[in-house]
Amino acid sequence: MGFEGEIWQVRGADEPVGDILIDDADFPWLSGRFTAGPGFAAVRELFARELALTEEDEEDEEESGQEWEAAYAEVRRRVSLIAPNGPVPEFLLHIEGDRAWFRWSDEPFDEEGTGG
Repeated sequence: MGFEGEIWQVRGADEPVGDILIDDADFPWLSGRFTAGPGFAAVRELFARELALTEEDEEDEEESGQEWEAAYAEVRRRVSLIAPNGPVPEFLLHIEGDRAWFRWSDEPFDEEGTGG
């Protein structure tokens, strides 16, 4: 789809959080090598918590879902995703180690189907 080789940026309020060099496009998901920037230390734990909540196998899915939504809302409050042609208005981003994977939209996501 022409995404491989692109560099997408993750930005915080005041400084770069990191860059994602796209090396796999499985639409609607893109993934790539994440290179942390100076702002990553401030949000590292947010991404770790968000990802841990997506992987939990809890009996109470509703409670788990609410915890994930709260964690991800904080991620979205703290970072933005910038495509090569400019900011994207809606995205779901995971970062683990030197890998990042995300989906994005020019329109807000539905209430369902954004996790994972």
